[in-house]
Amino acid sequence: MKVVITGGTGFIGFRLARKILERGQLTAPDGALQSIDEVVLFDVVVPSEPPEGFDKRAKMVAGEIADARAVNRVIDRPDISIFHLASVVSGGGEQDFDLAMRVNLHGNLNVLEAARAQGSAPRVIFASSIAVFGGSSMPKIVDDTTKQTPRTTYGVTKAIGELLVNDYTRKGFIDGRSARLPTVIIRPGKPNKAASSFASGVFREPLNGQECVLPVGEDTIMPVAGYRTIVDGFIRLHEIDGEALGDDRAINFPSMAVTVADMITGLKRVAGNRHLGEIRIEPNPAIERIVATWPTASAFDRALSLGLPRDQDLDSIIRAYIADYLPN
Repeated sequence: MKVVITGGTGFIGFRLARKILERGQLTAPDGALQSIDEVVLFDVVVPSEPPEGFDKRAKMVAGEIADARAVNRVIDRPDISIFHLASVVSGGGEQDFDLAMRVNLHGNLNVLEAARAQGSAPRVIFASSIAVFGGSSMPKIVDDTTKQTPRTTYGVTKAIGELLVNDYTRKGFIDGRSARLPTVIIRPGKPNKAASSFASGVFREPLNGQECVLPVGEDTIMPVAGYRTIVDGFIRLHEIDGEALGDDRAINFPSMAVTVADMITGLKRVAGNRHLGEIRIEPNPAIERIVATWPTASAFDRALSLGLPRDQDLDSIIRAYIADYLPN
């Protein structure tokens, strides 16, 4: 069978592709476990050489998710599964409404229509976000049944995406599943336009001996999860029998609610004798406004009952990042 990962050359896309290649098998649209003969990483920009750990089954294809013809060229056979990660992130969506709609809304429709055209009801895993929640009546803890009143364009497009996944599944066009993600940490590399980017930067920059400027205060609370757990969760969500998911295919992924102060304390605890770059706070009202619209904690009993993994603690996430990206 074939696997397509949109946004495949991003941080999570690469790690997910590597994990799938190592696994070698996934459940195909016919419900049987099948060997994977091709993994396509579809993204706007792709590297000239495949990353370490990839083999000849992996192919990187450059293209725009908003280009229906480009999407149709990679979603092109019935024995296929799609992990749809491509997205304009939160801060970027607030800065450019038209881009967010083109990529997050119309791009999602392109993926769903291409999957529908295969006629096999393939499994489609859609990367959603807890940014679908918001509004003045949002409870302190959101669960899978909490009313969605997103307060960012990013959150709106993700909420629409979840509804589309549900309806395309109801119609029998796909076997969809929406992974409603918390903030994923710790992302390597440089900061991106996500409003939550600081939640990785507070670890990444100091561990690299660089200064970290936080745009929010230490009392800011965020639900977070480690990237290893998120990747394992994507695969587990793919493998669950559709009957167990029922008519609502959106699942709150397990997370832990931590303050920025908790993040800083955890970093210092795990870093030990490492020299850390300075951390200072310089409030950014635009970032603070976005973050203030998000839930501070989520319930995920349904995810745990379905066997999705959860992080042991914050320290284990930090140790994983050091082991994976700072081996020396």
